[in-house]
Amino acid sequence: MATRRYFGTDGIRGLANRDPMTADMALRVGMAAGRVFTRGDHRHRVVIGKDTRLSSYMIENALTAGFLAVGMDVLLTGPVPTPGIAMLTRSMRCDIGVMISASHNPYADNGIKLFGPGGDKLSDAVEAEIENLIDSDLGERLAESAELGRAKRIDGVQDRYIEYAKRTLPRNLSLDGIKIVIDGANGAGYRVAPAALWELGAEVVAIGVEPNGFNINREVGSTAPEALAERVVAEGAHIGVALDGDGDRLITVDETGAVIDGDQLLAVIAQSWARQGRLAGDAIAVSVMSNLGLERYLSAIGIGVHRTPVGDRYVAEAMRDKGLNLGGEQSGHIIMSDYATTGDGLVAALQVLSVMKESGGPASEVCRRFTPLPQILVNVRHGGGKPLEDASVRALITEAEGKLGKSGRLVVRASGTEPLIRVMGEGDDRDVVETVVRELADAVAAVV
Repeated sequence: MATRRYFGTDGIRGLANRDPMTADMALRVGMAAGRVFTRGDHRHRVVIGKDTRLSSYMIENALTAGFLAVGMDVLLTGPVPTPGIAMLTRSMRCDIGVMISASHNPYADNGIKLFGPGGDKLSDAVEAEIENLIDSDLGERLAESAELGRAKRIDGVQDRYIEYAKRTLPRNLSLDGIKIVIDGANGAGYRVAPAALWELGAEVVAIGVEPNGFNINREVGSTAPEALAERVVAEGAHIGVALDGDGDRLITVDETGAVIDGDQLLAVIAQSWARQGRLAGDAIAVSVMSNLGLERYLSAIGIGVHRTPVGDRYVAEAMRDKGLNLGGEQSGHIIMSDYATTGDGLVAALQVLSVMKESGGPASEVCRRFTPLPQILVNVRHGGGKPLEDASVRALITEAEGKLGKSGRLVVRASGTEPLIRVMGEGDDRDVVETVVRELADAVAAVV
């Protein structure tokens, strides 16, 4: 894959009001993406959603100006989860969808995620085409004065998303009798997630539902489940569900306060769907970061596993290529293509809750299907360059893979969303894994 200048594994992302996440860049992205997706003689339009960050207002207005300048009409939704934008792009027959969010990152960061007409994230080739236009003379591509676009805010999108999520469950299924603590991460799902769970009959306790522009993901959400775990135990709840800032992934907490990651949730859904005869291809797609224990567990019950690069868009691509309807990541991105084109934290939570309701067992039993192998992840911050191309680092990677052998795995990669090198190792022997990962992380740190 060719090096991209602006797009990472999940759109364009960075510190708000600093390159590349400036108003000028957002304007150029709107103009460039608008030109790429202006196809045919119909009136073209784009739907734009956002999370609750302060900077989302600035980026929303700049994007809007860019799309209007090339003749696209703009529909503005306000705060709504990323999967809601993917759904609306498709259902409203928009030519492109945009989500303004930096997902699980702190409030000071922000990002731009783009969806094609079918609600799918863009391919590398289309992103490259947009990048080339961003760096070109966009003044030559402006619409004529009479062809400028119009912008308007649209109402009811949150209710529309809630109904969509509820319809993913059987019509007669109720969550009555289940007490749930829902953590909205002070993000895009802070309204819709508690409302959907309550409408389905659950007793709902909500935290992380008071966004102020600065507190998204701050000590709440899927990357900080401690508050959720504490509240679940204090409330005597059956389960806790934490979304991330843009609502496209989740982490759960069982009734004891123990955290349950995306790998376990994938196992729950995969086994349930396989039993119902609805798991397409008798397999799922996961990223290279998913625990080897998941792969072993699913293999033992006749379910295959296809590995992909990190990033839910690569999981989605593998699902399309191999005819699968379930895939995801350990971080909690879970894609169910029967319902959505991207990860959806609320819909995935509903699938898990339906299994709990059916079994009648506690979350600590229902949501723990396998014992994970020891897995160690160390993040090494760097200031630029390509440390993974250093000869000494490459030699140590080869040596480390030899030490882990066939009973373990090693993944060393540059983060697509932060200036980090991620060193992950796993295997049956924790001591060996820890030694291998630490030595390699130290070597990378010495280079960067």
